Amino acid sequence: MSIDIIGTYAVAFCLLIGSFFTIVGVIGMLKFDTPMSRLHAPTKVGTVGVGMLLAASMLHSFVIGQTSIHELLIMGFLFVTAPISANFIAKVNIHRGDCEAPPSPPQDDTWSTLDTPQEDRNSEGASQ
Repeated sequence: MSIDIIGTYAVAFCLLIGSFFTIVGVIGMLKFDTPMSRLHAPTKVGTVGVGMLLAASMLHSFVIGQTSIHELLIMGFLFVTAPISANFIAKVNIHRGDCEAPPSPPQDDTWSTLDTPQEDRNSEGASQ
């Protein structure tokens, strides 16, 4: 087997994996009914699908003897912007009231800190 044949198989494998993930993302977006669940499918699965398609494009350019690294820039931009845009879309849905709001945090001084509540410290000391 020559390098060209191995490279062609690698490109085909990347195309198949990328197409599979993209199709799963599309089916998930069409099947889910709420905006928040519909948001989950294309942002999580679509990023991997498009990443594999871009990897196939980059591999193909190396197999035919040309170097192309533009795909790395596209992947970097995609991996940085997809989670941020998903976060903004989720926040818009929460503020519009289109979905259930997350539960409120407990009203104490230790929420979102590294401090341990006093009652937890007392129970740890008693068990030792």
